[in-house]
Amino acid sequence: MTNRTGVWVDLVGQTEAVAELSAAASAAAGGTGGMTHAWLFTGPPGSGRSVVARSFAAALQCTEGEGCGECSGCHTAIAGTHADVHIVEPEGLSIPVAQMRSLVQLAARRPSAGHWQVVIISDADRLTEGAANALLKAVEEPPDRTVFLLCAPSDHPDDVSVTIRSRCRVINLRTPPAEAIAEVLTNRDGIDPETASWAGSVCGGHIGRARRLAKDPEVRERRESVLRIPGSLRRPADVFACVDQLVGAAESEASSMSAARDDAEKAALRTAMGAGGSGKGTAAAERSAKSAERDLEKRQKSRATRAQRDSLDLALVDLAGFYRDVLATKATGAHVTLNHPDRARDSATLAGQLSAASALRRIEAILDCREAIELNVKPRIAVEAMLTTLQRG
Repeated sequence: MTNRTGVWVDLVGQTEAVAELSAAASAAAGGTGGMTHAWLFTGPPGSGRSVVARSFAAALQCTEGEGCGECSGCHTAIAGTHADVHIVEPEGLSIPVAQMRSLVQLAARRPSAGHWQVVIISDADRLTEGAANALLKAVEEPPDRTVFLLCAPSDHPDDVSVTIRSRCRVINLRTPPAEAIAEVLTNRDGIDPETASWAGSVCGGHIGRARRLAKDPEVRERRESVLRIPGSLRRPADVFACVDQLVGAAESEASSMSAARDDAEKAALRTAMGAGGSGKGTAAAERSAKSAERDLEKRQKSRATRAQRDSLDLALVDLAGFYRDVLATKATGAHVTLNHPDRARDSATLAGQLSAASALRRIEAILDCREAIELNVKPRIAVEAMLTTLQRG
């Protein structure tokens, strides 16, 4: 395992990126060389894009040098409470222009507590066109002490516009190896080695998901229910049962994730708007509170839709990975690591029943379904079309 210290301790399998960012933070702290004011972190899901961004922000705000991990600057930047570190995350399906404009204005100020104003955009691929244009203006002429850290799956124009990409220094992250993930789960999270090794081998390189798989029985059961689908599609009628299973599980997970947060936000809003007060002006305050609550409910609904889509997309990725294992099993002599090694028997059984072309058609159907959902096709309709193809071949 690579020896990581300070703010870089949570990064797994990113030796080259850590070396480059550590050198940049050191140069910035020492005042040597010009600082790059816009960075783009790319990599597959689970590679740690937002973790790298927060770690770099902490290194830039470190009061002791280049990311000691012990000072108040490091701690608050990592925790997301530093006054000069602003984290932009989509509340719903995208990051709107109004949200980006307010952040750009805030970032134009001089730092109040740290060395830099740092803006972290966790999902830069979800910027609307207007939000991207607002960001572009700031990136083209950045204030002296402001740094923009963008995170996206890739630097492809579909994820980040060419004009923004051309003004960023790109750091490409890689998928952490299963062994490194297992070691982190064992040493940092206290998970037993056998469970950690299993979680590391089936998480697709996603450290956060490996942790959830290792700790949460419900997460494990949801994965199992998805991977049982290929063997369950024996008759056309099975399609509808599997649709209910896939979409229902995504809706349930999204609801459980957002319920507590939604209630807390509503309670905080009512308190801020003077709920339960009395006296002159109470009626007007209640009308304002109801209007603000409707706006909040609209944002929460959009966020729940995004959570449902993300949950469903993860299930589709698992499903595509299973059929990829079927193809790998059919390729005799190929030494390929399986996405789901614990389901090797199931993928081998299906490999004996399907041709390579048939397995490829099923993978294409899953990818088409993911794309359709991103284009706002109703999930149930997209999933039903996909499962029909999986059943018929």
